[in-house]
Order: sequence, then C-alpha cells, then structure tokens
Amino acid sequence: MLKNKVAIVTGGTRGIGYAIVKKYLENGATVVLLGSRQETVDKALASLKAENPDWPVEGACPDLGDAAAVEATVNAVAEKYGRLDILVNNAGISDSMPTDKVSAEHFDKVIKLNVNSVMYAIMPAVKVMKQQHSGVIINTSSMVSISGQKSGVAYPASKFAVNGLTLSLARELGPDGIRVNAVAPGITSTDMVAALPEQMIQPMINAIPLRRIGTPEDMANAFLFLASDMASYVTGEVLSVDGAMRS
Repeated sequence: MLKNKVAIVTGGTRGIGYAIVKKYLENGATVVLLGSRQETVDKALASLKAENPDWPVEGACPDLGDAAAVEATVNAVAEKYGRLDILVNNAGISDSMPTDKVSAEHFDKVIKLNVNSVMYAIMPAVKVMKQQHSGVIINTSSMVSISGQKSGVAYPASKFAVNGLTLSLARELGPDGIRVNAVAPGITSTDMVAALPEQMIQPMINAIPLRRIGTPEDMANAFLFLASDMASYVTGEVLSVDGAMRS
C-alpha cells in the first residue's frame, strides 16, 4: 500500500509509533524513525532489522523542541531520498496533573512537545511536499481531544490544538495536493497500560463498547489507511480509533 513511499515517523521507537513504523515497512515504505535518544533509536532499529534485515529503515534523534534541528533532519531525509511522502507526528507526552498542582513550566513542557514540535516538523515538510505537489501529514491526537479528561488539562488542551492544526492545514494545503489528517487513539495496550493492575484495567474495558483495549496494531492500521491512496479523498479528518469509548 505504500510502495516506494518515503516516511518520517516521530516517536517511532516504541508503542504506537513503533507499530506504525513496522506497518509502513511491511507495506513497502522507506522509513526514518525519530526518537528522543540514540539508545532507544538503536534498540528500535535492531528489533526491526531482526524481523527483516532488508527493511529500508534508519533513525535519528533530533531535539523535537529545536526547530532548526528538526528542519535539518527533515531536509536531510528529503535530500537523501529525493522526496518526502509521509510525515507522522506521533511523539508526545501525556499529563494527569491536577490544575492546582500545575506549574507554568510543566504546562509549557506539555504544549511544547505536543504542539510546537508538531509544527516544527510540519513547516519544513510542507516546503518539500509543495515542490512535489503531493504528500500526507498525519498527526497523533487522542480521544480526550474530543471528550476532555478529568485531570491533566495540558494534555487535552494540546490535543485540541493538534486537531485545530489538522483541520486548518487540510484546508490550506489541499490545493497543493497535500492531505492532512489525525488519528485519535483510545486506551491502547502500550507498556504503560500493560503494567497496570487488573483491578484498574477491567473497569477500562467495561467502559469500552467493543469490550477490549485497543492494540498498537489497531492504531497503526488507521495510520496506514490514511497514508495510502485508499484515503486519497480523505483530508481534514480526526479519526477516532477508540472502540467508541468517549470519556
């Protein structure tokens, strides 16, 4: 589904991001995964190469909070491969801190990684994609961008912003042949969720109409669809992948 496509995936070393990278490779893409540290990048690359040594995958660890560093990485990928077809902005951090405990520094940290870094990657990618008159940008949102959450206002605020970026950029960039969408995952069986005790997990499952927690592959399938030509007329969408859990 992604034969001969070149993709960058931020936050691609574990969880949903790693599943996206693997899914894209399985479908013929060349992928550059970005992580927060060289150690985690190397570990992810080793794991992928162990599955298939022929997969065209490499990694880098620019500071996503540094616009110049991100721009240099995006431009290096485009120069090396002659194009950039897909940008997945998946890196981010969650937050559950009550408002009366939040410091300005804490709020700024969440917004900087979940919103600013998304734009830092989009800006240079758009320049490349405009020259091609083609491209796909997919942002990771969250179900709490739709329903909010009971504590940790910085996180839903940041994901509301991601949705706003997605819808507005889709309208702006459509004439340039660039599609922009987002995926809003629900509760997903990442390492963090797997570490929770059963008495915490079962109430979560009971609140999901499909009566199961989503898997990273469930999320990766949505990212695959939106990146592929099957979604060639889909743009400006925030696709909920949450088993119909809305709160």
